[in-house]
Amino acid sequence: MSAPTRTGVWLVGACGSVATTTVVGAAAIRAGLAAPTGCVSELPAFRTAGLPPLEDLVLGGHDLTVTPLAKRAELLAQAGVLPAALLPALAPDLAAADAWTRPVPQGMSQRRLIEALADDITAFRTECGLDRVVVVNVATTEPHTPPHPAWASAEALRDALAADEEPLPYSSVHACAALRAGCGYVDFTPSTGCRVPALHELATASALPYAGSDGKTGETLVKSVLAPMFDRRALRVRAWSGTNLLGGGDGAALAEPERARSKTESKSRVLREGLGYGVDGDVHIHHVPALGDWKTAWDHIAFDGFLGVRMSMQFVWQGCDSALAAPLVLDLARFTALAHRAGVAGPVAELGFFFKDPVGSDVHGLEEQFERLRTWATSVGGAA
Repeated sequence: MSAPTRTGVWLVGACGSVATTTVVGAAAIRAGLAAPTGCVSELPAFRTAGLPPLEDLVLGGHDLTVTPLAKRAELLAQAGVLPAALLPALAPDLAAADAWTRPVPQGMSQRRLIEALADDITAFRTECGLDRVVVVNVATTEPHTPPHPAWASAEALRDALAADEEPLPYSSVHACAALRAGCGYVDFTPSTGCRVPALHELATASALPYAGSDGKTGETLVKSVLAPMFDRRALRVRAWSGTNLLGGGDGAALAEPERARSKTESKSRVLREGLGYGVDGDVHIHHVPALGDWKTAWDHIAFDGFLGVRMSMQFVWQGCDSALAAPLVLDLARFTALAHRAGVAGPVAELGFFFKDPVGSDVHGLEEQFERLRTWATSVGGAA
């Protein structure tokens, strides 16, 4: 097995809560001030996979508005998301990430914007002496985007961009820039990202991996365990309804119906695939500004037992969205870097373990997903 290499993590939405928590968490682990709690890639099952060490990750990124990470971290500490006592010791790490946080250029055609974004990522890789960079989208969920004719093929996309058309949604612009810069791409959001035939074609032709979409951090994580349980016990689920209360920027964004649409669709898909049939009930998302970065999910499950006896189950999940997401961002960067090093091209279905709507896979049960991830990482790591 070849030695692990130095890896960059380029965050789209670099000044958001998830990105800031990711940077602080990576720095705290590197300094020995925090344990890698929540990092799947640190489990014993992956010790021989040849993943790039957490301590060697270098972070930077793009955002529409650049805010100093120290300020963002201070605000998150005031909200109880980050331990305030950690921040003074991590000031040099936050400054280093700040030095590689770039504003997204404005007033450009999509063709020029893609070129500018790719140039920033390339400079990051070159000047930091990185072997490879993984681009991870943790920006706000974008509204549902109808397909554009230019999505059909790489040639059609090139022609549209050359004609100064704007065929791509925001997430796909960043995905295209990542591929242009020779980087693997991960969409932690339910946004379109690489799920465009033209970008799939480009990734495959360039031997670049991509993964997504919509990180599985809370309510849907529980669903991916419980749905297979009902199936294995031959208990017929009649209805499954969920109510989600979200604060912060994500809650505000998902209060818009078009933004919430892709989120609720990915949440519902886990049930359909896990149970093997559709059920009554919907997922409702409500913005509660007072919750800040915290979220609460309440689910009610109605099911039939032996002789048609009706029963029910309820659960409540309460958590900090950024603290749940950040370790998975680090995991995905490490696994995608491994895929890139091994020459994996196109969607990495085995990373479906981390997502509500896994690209390239119809498997949604958490245990089966984990076993596929473990087997894949061991095999690919040994061959890399």
